Amino acid sequence: AQIAAITQSSGDLILNVDSDTTLAPDVVSKLAHKMRDPAVGAAMGQLKASNQKDTWLTRLIDMEYWLACNEERAAQARFGAVMCCCGPCAMYRRSAMLSLLDQYETQLYRGKPSDFGEDRHLTILMLSAGFRTEYVPSAIAATVVPDTIGIYLRQQLRWARSTFRDTLLALPMLPGLDRYLTLDAIGQNVGLLLLALSVLTGIGQFALTATLPWWTILVIGSMTLVRCSVAAYRARELRFLGFALHTLVNIFLLIPLKAYALCTLS
Repeated sequence: AQIAAITQSSGDLILNVDSDTTLAPDVVSKLAHKMRDPAVGAAMGQLKASNQKDTWLTRLIDMEYWLACNEERAAQARFGAVMCCCGPCAMYRRSAMLSLLDQYETQLYRGKPSDFGEDRHLTILMLSAGFRTEYVPSAIAATVVPDTIGIYLRQQLRWARSTFRDTLLALPMLPGLDRYLTLDAIGQNVGLLLLALSVLTGIGQFALTATLPWWTILVIGSMTLVRCSVAAYRARELRFLGFALHTLVNIFLLIPLKAYALCTLS
């Protein structure tokens, strides 16, 4: 659908919007203003959950989106290299997309067609072609997020496979980008590995000695508290202290799911 739209379009800029996403009235003008720089190949807006108040999970995901946009993407944008311009609200330069269309249409992983995570893959192609990718926090897009664990885990499985696959594709271009982005890419993956190892050793200690791994619990709990406190301060909203619940979701649901995603990339 994207490829058909791109080839039939005639404008200088292309806006990608998910079917369940509602844009603020000024989103197009704000993204287009950022795209006035010809070096910018793509720009994304800030995502929020339109159904935030439905369940405890939608509230958690809304905070997760805020952190992903205003910590991760905002930091990457300081170096002109947002690593994933998210599908619900992303603007692209048409001429850049046309030059990348053949690569985009024939995505392969280990010789097999691979079409999940199209937004991250297209962003990586933009960066590898030498374009900047940006984040515009004032361009607000509200999207429907999963309201049950089952739907959420299916979404996270797709995203995890996309992240692992496109991180591998992005490794060769990291030396040409700012050193922070190399640190960012390494940190996101090594941090997850260290957390998984900590949890496994803690479970092993409990199984073998029948004692709780208090140091592991204390360190993970302290890091969670610091992260949530910083987010609450920056967002000026105390609700972010409740994001501590996401640590339990991460440890008991997302880490096993990401391990499965890594083993089933192809």
